[in-house]
Amino acid sequence: MMKMAGKVYLVGAGPGDAGLLTLRGKELLKKADVVLYDRLVNPEILKFAREDAELIDVGKSPGEIPVPQDEINKLLFEKARENRFVVRLKGGDPFVFGRGSEEALYLAERKIPVEIVPGITSAVAVPAYAGVPVTCRGFCSSFHVFAGSEYVADKFDWKCISKLEGTLVFLMGVKNIDYIAKNLIENGKNPLTPSAITMWGTTGMQKTVVSNLAKIAEKAQNAGIENPAVLVVGETVSLRKYLNWFEKKPFFGKRILFTGSGDDFPLLKELGAQVISCPTIKIVFDFEESQKALDKMMDSDLVIFSSPNAVKSIVS
Repeated sequence: MMKMAGKVYLVGAGPGDAGLLTLRGKELLKKADVVLYDRLVNPEILKFAREDAELIDVGKSPGEIPVPQDEINKLLFEKARENRFVVRLKGGDPFVFGRGSEEALYLAERKIPVEIVPGITSAVAVPAYAGVPVTCRGFCSSFHVFAGSEYVADKFDWKCISKLEGTLVFLMGVKNIDYIAKNLIENGKNPLTPSAITMWGTTGMQKTVVSNLAKIAEKAQNAGIENPAVLVVGETVSLRKYLNWFEKKPFFGKRILFTGSGDDFPLLKELGAQVISCPTIKIVFDFEESQKALDKMMDSDLVIFSSPNAVKSIVS
């Protein structure tokens, strides 16, 4: 008898901030038997997975490919054939330069059920966290997203792109900024067009450089801008001086190591801190002893709890 195949969910993990993961994505992670995740997925998001889930790192760094795409496709197929609940967790949105369509087609051709869970793309979210709207009435009514990597940019019709009146957004183009800027200018784009590039957008490591199109490559290099980064070219960049909200938070850029057993730091995160949780202790409840204590409480006039964990032990 042929074993029933499992199902693969291509889930967009969003641009970096764990809070931008969709509710559907979180729901599926909690159910998954297997999670194959990309390099740029926030480790905090992986904590939503079950403790017994199999986590497989298939991330790719620029210039380095630890797991070839063909192998990722095969892994997804094999895990689904084992009747497993598989989540393929991809940075941003699965269908925006994420090769999600290739993975979905590979599985569909082999009769493996696939569900797509869209994620918030960095093309919109990163500029927003940098205080740059991709559209704004009176500035532009369209925006255009491009892959900025060299092997793709070489094929662009730069004359056509330079004439576009909307905001231009380039992903994966850090090593190619100079090439992008020069081609835009040589084909008619105003060299004084406001431009911004943001690395590690939506995270505590976010860094933004603003200049005009003619100088953005030089300034980005001098500032040490690296992948992952998003380049925005257009008049709406000038609005950053009014809308730069994220980088102005009081604890922005601060990394705080927390060694306690808690895992929720809403106030610190709200203030802009990057909280790194590394517990050095583990609280284990002895429910038999808790029951004995609870029985004694019934005859007590006053009960004093010495810590929140003491309360949890009784409530549980």
